[in-house]
Amino acid sequence: MPGKKPLLHRFHAWRYKHISKTTFVYLLSAMTGLLAGLGAVLIKNITHVIQNLLEGGLVENYRYGFYFLFPIIGLAITVLIVKFVIRNPMSHGVPATLRAISKRKGLLRNYQAYASLITAPITVGFGGSVGLESPTVVTGAGMSSYLSRIFHMDQAHRTLLLGCAAAGAMSCIFKAPIAAIIFAVEVFSLDLTLLSLMPLLLASLSAILTSYFFFGSDTILPFTLKDAFSIEDFPYYIILGIVAGLVSVYFSKAYFQTQKFYTRWKSATVRLLIAGGSLGVLLFFIPPLYGEGFDMINQLLEGKAVPALGSTFFNDYLDNIWVVIGLLAGLVFFKVIAAAITFAGGGIGGIFAPVLFMGSVMGNCLAKVVNNLGIQGIHVSESNFTLVGMTGLLAGVLHAPLTAIFLIAEITGGYGLFIPLMTTAALAYGINRYFLPHSVYGMELGLKGELITHDKDQAVLTLLNVESVIESNFIRVRPDMTLGEMVTNAVAKSARNLFPVVNEEDELVGVITLDDIREIMFDSSLYETTEVRSLMHAAPEYIYLESDSAKAVMRKFQESGAWNLPVIKNGKYHGFISKSKLLTAYRRMLVSFSRK
Repeated sequence: MPGKKPLLHRFHAWRYKHISKTTFVYLLSAMTGLLAGLGAVLIKNITHVIQNLLEGGLVENYRYGFYFLFPIIGLAITVLIVKFVIRNPMSHGVPATLRAISKRKGLLRNYQAYASLITAPITVGFGGSVGLESPTVVTGAGMSSYLSRIFHMDQAHRTLLLGCAAAGAMSCIFKAPIAAIIFAVEVFSLDLTLLSLMPLLLASLSAILTSYFFFGSDTILPFTLKDAFSIEDFPYYIILGIVAGLVSVYFSKAYFQTQKFYTRWKSATVRLLIAGGSLGVLLFFIPPLYGEGFDMINQLLEGKAVPALGSTFFNDYLDNIWVVIGLLAGLVFFKVIAAAITFAGGGIGGIFAPVLFMGSVMGNCLAKVVNNLGIQGIHVSESNFTLVGMTGLLAGVLHAPLTAIFLIAEITGGYGLFIPLMTTAALAYGINRYFLPHSVYGMELGLKGELITHDKDQAVLTLLNVESVIESNFIRVRPDMTLGEMVTNAVAKSARNLFPVVNEEDELVGVITLDDIREIMFDSSLYETTEVRSLMHAAPEYIYLESDSAKAVMRKFQESGAWNLPVIKNGKYHGFISKSKLLTAYRRMLVSFSRK
């Protein structure tokens, strides 16, 4: 029908009239949780299909060759898909979402809604030593970003929906709805207010219902607490917290250093071959590093450490408990290296599962050490230490102690361990925070001053777009212009009292204010003899658009006492920023941010 408005346009007109904004956000939150849950189901099922296809007779008949070859094939397929199908650089899940919040106003590119859905199952299904949680989060976040676009959500609600996607993904994967909400608040630095709590709750609820619909009551870690907490064990949980803190520092440093080592090779093909070969060798000698590692965690929780280690070159020595302890310690040392190599080779995945793996092995290993020291009357629960170890390492590596406590408590029914969970999480988090200012997720953004945190002033400055407050309606003058030319061509025509002095290459060489020439600009005898170069002076500070964050700009205004500062872009003069306009933009952003 000619002139008929598009369906979406008519829907917008209808919902503006009949549905309040708050109610519509609630509906979108539930829809976001549902989509994130469906994304989790798809990623998990695709991964299982790939694993089942590969783990037929191949593992039984060619076990060691399988561990060496298939991870390399998986990385190669992933790299080819990224290069020829997605055709865009891939960022890892949670860091990509954090970058979208801080630098892209809560918007992700459309391909991020499906890219991880394709690549992560191939990476993990073929044995990449990473997890599926972060890819699930970014898949849900990509879907929520698309919803935000088509339903015209503002920046504050786009950010909230990203948090809803994260909560939905975690709720569906772990069947831990409360921990999922806390994860969104801690990791994405959302304000937990009544305005944000209900959307997060609805997203988490719809996602866990999706999980029950597709997976039934099955959980990743099907464990029931058997050994009650005893106050006599408290000192050993303190030791576990300290060890978890130190291991979490090792995790972060080893993770970035390993990736840095492999990025020395600029060619993606060369890097794939070297990293893939390194990963293959590592998995060949240490098979438990293959894949996510949840099977091993469950075996450790059941007290089956020796079967969990699988077939190794040390099979003949596994009756010696100290050999078992040494092998477990080796898993803690090498798991993060295997994960970092997987990423360096082009794999797509997350670090959540590797952290849980390392934490469980660390806790179990420490419990075995305590129990086999030969000290009379000392015996701790190895299953409890396995659980609490996961909490400690999560709290340290992710800087999310509450998420760690509630996640482990919810997925294992371990609420009877709240005291050791809290103790270990607090110690591990404190130690890691002492050595490292940011979590693994936020390290890159944090070092650039671009990470959103719970510090509201800092968060607002991070979100503030410096380029949006640049003013360019200043008349430029040349250093070789005479005073007369400046008065005629600049002062007489300008509504501003500030004049940038630029050379022929458009580089800023100085500034002149009306106060600088007020006493002489009406003295015509000086018009031909006085040049601008003799009147100009350096600006009190300079703003470099490529490197200065809003926080740095604010600091420069404070330290210089100036009301206007020039902006340099690519070495050229670009305009000025006024303190009044910057503060006005800050106040507006603060109001918008506080409404989330």
